[in-house]
Amino acid sequence: MKYKNNDIELNKLGLGCGGMRDDANKAENIATIHEALDFGVNHLNTADFYASGKSEMIIGEALKGQKREKAYVSVKFGMQVAPNSAMYGLDVRPESIKNYLTYTLKRLNLDYIDLYQPARIDLGIPVEETIGAISDLVKAGYVRHIGLTQVDADTLRKANSVHPISFIESEYSLFNRSIEKDIIPAARELGIGVVAFGSLAHGLLSGTWLKDKAHSYNSFIPLFFEENIDKNLELVEYLRKIADEKHITIPQLALAWHLSKGDDIITLVGASRRTTLQDSLKSLKVNLSASDIERIEKAIPEDKIAGASFPKREFRNGIAVR
Repeated sequence: MKYKNNDIELNKLGLGCGGMRDDANKAENIATIHEALDFGVNHLNTADFYASGKSEMIIGEALKGQKREKAYVSVKFGMQVAPNSAMYGLDVRPESIKNYLTYTLKRLNLDYIDLYQPARIDLGIPVEETIGAISDLVKAGYVRHIGLTQVDADTLRKANSVHPISFIESEYSLFNRSIEKDIIPAARELGIGVVAFGSLAHGLLSGTWLKDKAHSYNSFIPLFFEENIDKNLELVEYLRKIADEKHITIPQLALAWHLSKGDDIITLVGASRRTTLQDSLKSLKVNLSASDIERIEKAIPEDKIAGASFPKREFRNGIAVR
């Protein structure tokens, strides 16, 4: 399954590298990247703030000896990280962007980045200025394509008026279909691809999530609040019945649903181990009929989902305002 648009051709599955973050698992992370590339999963998605640059460094090691054109490397930038790993602000000022890219290229040991995108937009800075600064890097040959992350349709149009936007990256899952209303239609109108993350709804669709994990990393997400979690887990069980009938796992069913939503949508799979990648690749062989898709969406109706999925964060002058 391929995504094709102008000079870009990618597998419909992309590899999210946010979990590649420490030396203890580096060898396995690198082996996972190699296996993905060998299979044709050529979109490697990371950010300069993932583990304060460690994810980039691991990708850089994995790409040594590989043909550069074999990998399409996507990098987000702008989130500010404290020594304790807490994210405390955003800096997407035009004058900062060249500096970010300089260090990213060093960590990745690359001459250019395929897709470069701000992690968020600062409401105090016109998006046209941020995109204009990246377009200068395109002209200089350090960046091939420009993307945006988690923005609304109007911002996407403004950005695209300055320089063609190749992709918009947004959360998209059975527990959060909000981008179907405005973002996907706007992207299709403009000929922009969609990179979708969060297909497993922060682990809710892992098929193994238990309520006793309530104090885990995702406890701040409303889907997992005490008053919501039982209702959402009940919906997951409806989905399990469909997966069992097809002799696949819930994650494979969720990914197959994702893959069915359009040729212009790339699904990111967060995999730092080969076993996770291999399980995810099986979703490419799952064929869903129109009635299957309707049944899946009826199993998790939007009006029955309890709580929001991705906490919306907006920034103004570098400070989170909500």
